[in-house]
Amino acid sequence: MKTIVIEAQLRAPQTLGSKSALHQLRKAGQVPGVIYGGAENVHFYAPVKAFKPLIHTSEFQLAELKLGGQTYRCVLKDKQFDPITDELIHVDFLELREDRKVTVTLPILFTGTPEGVKQGGKLVVKMKALKVRTYPRFLKEHIEVNLEHLGINQNIRVEDVRVENFEILHAPRIPLASVVTTRALRQEEAAAAPQS
Repeated sequence: MKTIVIEAQLRAPQTLGSKSALHQLRKAGQVPGVIYGGAENVHFYAPVKAFKPLIHTSEFQLAELKLGGQTYRCVLKDKQFDPITDELIHVDFLELREDRKVTVTLPILFTGTPEGVKQGGKLVVKMKALKVRTYPRFLKEHIEVNLEHLGINQNIRVEDVRVENFEILHAPRIPLASVVTTRALRQEEAAAAPQS
């Protein structure tokens, strides 16, 4: 599992809730954040560039925040951007506890060429990630979904995904991908149909 290590600093208790302290941090290229889910919330800050590998990716990654002589294993839960400059201005992390389930969004990795595509159909992907609930030890970078058996005008749905130790938090009938008939294929079929 890919893990991004972030060297961070604890925020002084007297600066919490202070808008001017936050403004000073951001002006200095630092991003304030909070780690929750542990015994108590931990307020910290780190350079904006430290978060880039986590923010600008569709991959699922863990974060290891090193601060105050401790290491916190976390997942990124929320990020806020400035509406005008689009700069990152705040991050929320959830500390992973082995005894507690966590809800995360994992990318779907589609594998195999669908049968229907080989026959001239077109693959249409409708969902690129799944929201799941599991224990931290079962987390992985993606959920693999094989599409080889998918024929023309067929769907693969949430209920067709088989993953151990995961609870998928979507309605079972939602389609993830389908193979549709292309215009060229429809024209071929029409040309091949016996004329009456």
